[in-house]
Amino acid sequence: MSLCGIDEAGRGPIAGPLVVAGAIINKGIEGLNDSKQLTEKRREKLFDEIKQNCSYHIVFTDSKTIDEKGLSACLKASIKEIMDNLKDETSDFLMDGNTSFGIETLQHKIKADATVQEVSAASILAKVSRDRYMCEIASKYPNYSFEKHKGYGTKAHVEAIKEFGRCDEHRFSFKLKGVDDQNQPSLF
Repeated sequence: MSLCGIDEAGRGPIAGPLVVAGAIINKGIEGLNDSKQLTEKRREKLFDEIKQNCSYHIVFTDSKTIDEKGLSACLKASIKEIMDNLKDETSDFLMDGNTSFGIETLQHKIKADATVQEVSAASILAKVSRDRYMCEIASKYPNYSFEKHKGYGTKAHVEAIKEFGRCDEHRFSFKLKGVDDQNQPSLF
């Protein structure tokens, strides 16, 4: 049986979804690496190749659910969904990072996204899926320039929140210095 690599994108941003992907490689793919080590153009090319040559499952968790349940619970639920969806193709699951989130059958390895091809593939699936989503919603929320920073807490993004308040894509449970210690307008 093959290995299913699992990785996430969007753990640290202050807006947008958490995206977790699992990938089982069925046919060799050249040039896989940690998505953060690849150019956007290279990730986009590999994304299509991965989808053609892998069994995979991608899970999106919106910011409201992250606020309600917490990041760790959302990660665990996403991993379990991936394992349930790909269990007929493998019994070996490897997550990038230093924890198995209490899931007994989940292995974990630090920097697996750079050293294990299946995890690299999952890393690319998660990152490109999330980046595309953030670009798609950018026109709905033009004040925030999501297409530029993808929801991460850049200076420009925090300044936009100070000026316009948070929108429903923001994570209200993620507290921001200089924002949450003063009253801010809300878009609701």
